[in-house]
Amino acid sequence: MRDLIPYLKLYRKHWFGLTLGMLLGLATLLAAMSLLTLSGWFISASAVAGLTIARETFNYMLPGAGVRGFSIARTAGRWGERVVSHNATFKLLADLRLFFFKKLIPLIPGRQANLRDADLLNRLVADVDAMDHVYLRLISPLTIGIIGLLTITGFLAWFDLTIGLTLGAILLALMLALPVIFYRLGKSNGAALTYAKANYRIKLLDWLQGHAELLLFNAEERYRKQAEDEQQSLLTAQRQMASLTGLANAILLAATGWTLVLIIWIAADGVGGAAPDPFVAMVAFATMASFELMMPVAGAFQYLGQTLTSARRLNEIIEATPDTPFDPNGHQATVKGDITIDNIGYTYYGSDQPVLSNVSVSLKQGEKLALLGRTGCGKSTLLQLLTRNWDPQQGQIRIDDVALAEWHEDSLRKAVTVVSQRVDVFNGSLRENLILAKPEGTDEEFVAALNSVGLQALLDGKGLDTWLGEGGRQISGGERRRLGIARALLHDAPILLLDEPTEGLDRRTEQQILNLLLEHAKDKTVLFITHRLVGLEQMDQICLMDEGEIIEHGKHKELLAANGRYSELWQRI
Repeated sequence: MRDLIPYLKLYRKHWFGLTLGMLLGLATLLAAMSLLTLSGWFISASAVAGLTIARETFNYMLPGAGVRGFSIARTAGRWGERVVSHNATFKLLADLRLFFFKKLIPLIPGRQANLRDADLLNRLVADVDAMDHVYLRLISPLTIGIIGLLTITGFLAWFDLTIGLTLGAILLALMLALPVIFYRLGKSNGAALTYAKANYRIKLLDWLQGHAELLLFNAEERYRKQAEDEQQSLLTAQRQMASLTGLANAILLAATGWTLVLIIWIAADGVGGAAPDPFVAMVAFATMASFELMMPVAGAFQYLGQTLTSARRLNEIIEATPDTPFDPNGHQATVKGDITIDNIGYTYYGSDQPVLSNVSVSLKQGEKLALLGRTGCGKSTLLQLLTRNWDPQQGQIRIDDVALAEWHEDSLRKAVTVVSQRVDVFNGSLRENLILAKPEGTDEEFVAALNSVGLQALLDGKGLDTWLGEGGRQISGGERRRLGIARALLHDAPILLLDEPTEGLDRRTEQQILNLLLEHAKDKTVLFITHRLVGLEQMDQICLMDEGEIIEHGKHKELLAANGRYSELWQRI
């Protein structure tokens, strides 16, 4: 139950709505019990009065008004309870999703980035949804049930102590036993149901996203079979949970019948020592009505195993420590652009082989550095360290002589523009995909940026309202690359990090884009990662990397004169 503590704390924010919903639920239950109890007495008393001289003096109006009043109260209370409690619960779940998302963002990239997209989506949707069971199926039913039990016990005890205590003892025994029994029965199946939902979403998303490739390699049927197997596991878990619900209803129905027989037997000689009268029917109907408060109790604990499993899955994210935590009171200032990389080293989590070792570079404001090397030599990792997606285990990176770890996140993000190898295009319009780089930007600025990178063709038709589709499926790979460069132009920061910015472009377009970037960055500090020897003559420094180390460092002419590895590479082109 400790896994639920973080979510119980969130209830304080919506205590009024949740408490009001609980009070309305209690009022609805009491109205339903009163309706059936009064109806039982009224029907019996009317029948007896009709057979005797009391028919002339019996007050039909007051009990009839009571029946109508309780009927209206029950209907209105049920509607009000649903509206209030579900409104409060939905707001609570919305806050929980925001809370979960805020905890998730600092963890990526990091060790938690290895989680599957479908699994994260399942945690954000299904596991968060399961938290509504804590209030709607656990706290509220138990609280209402206990108060209802005390009320019906006290009411019947006022007429006959033996009957009241007997019914109260039976209800209390059921309230104590049923949660334990059905928690035990539903614990393992609840966990299986939670993981079955997650695994099914993962397999189904793999099958859908990779459908084209699966068809090409004749593997579509195998992946579809895996998704169907997971679907069958989910259906099996749901079927077992439905069986438990049926068992709970059967037990309660049997308990209602046997309890009713027992109470009628006790009341057969009269209620409260009096001769048999309509109060016997009242007691019988009150007994049947009292079991309405027991209906949600078994179900509450039947799903508790599923809720606890979902809570543990959410806690894996919520309680995780970010690999690169930012200080909310960190350094904030206008960045000039000086970068110092001092003897840094980095090794991936779970690996023994360093990716970077003893790397040192210094850049003054406005200088431009080209970083060369074969794939896997650590170039992109260095860029990740500069954006503080990860922190080096050795050495230090400083911007304007302030350690990177001491910067406030907002100041750091505003100071750095990145064109990465992978350009993410969101399922939205051209405008929406550009506005994230410059939220205050105008349509004129967006159009100018697109024209400068050669994407004016995308403006034909709907212009900036052109829909790009999921992952930018409406545009080519080269257009996605240039869209990322357009974002970089709009995000006018003093430091520009370029990771293979012209990859996938033809030579003519590549040269145009490089000229555009260098013109845009003439007063900016630039780190240019590439494996193609283009535009290097315009760089202030060139570093050649291999095996995570800088093996050559200097200007273009100096490195050519040294007749080293860089000179060999240059002569091959």
